[in-house]
Amino acid sequence: MQVATRGRRGGGRPKLGKPSPIDVHVGSRVRLRRTLLGMSQEKLGEAIGLTFQQVQKYERGANRIGASRLYDLSRVLDVPVSFFFDDMPEDGPNSRETPEPQPGDPDPMAKRETLELVRAYYRIDDPAVRKRIFELTKAVANADKAA
Repeated sequence: MQVATRGRRGGGRPKLGKPSPIDVHVGSRVRLRRTLLGMSQEKLGEAIGLTFQQVQKYERGANRIGASRLYDLSRVLDVPVSFFFDDMPEDGPNSRETPEPQPGDPDPMAKRETLELVRAYYRIDDPAVRKRIFELTKAVANADKAA
């Protein structure tokens, strides 16, 4: 007699009601890089053989990204696989809890303004001009702190 199992492979990770913080982090890094490149979810999906809805689920962390898919994403988005794990919180993979975002403290990397600024910055062809703008921006930010 066979025991009824869940899913195609029978088993897998249990549904906890919310995505793993690691899956959310990796998905947000996919979204960040895709947006910085000015690529739509549909174009990314076409490049790796998925629908844009599947890309959305990856970006939200609702679906876990397997190793081969992560490799495909790294190639299409032109980043090393390690990029998706950069800036992982210190308590990292061993923690299943993530701190709740504070109301007045949104992630600046999730803002359209930030992404547009970064895109514009990298459209500056002259590296010396780009560096001067970078230094100017840091100086203005530091002057605001000192005031």
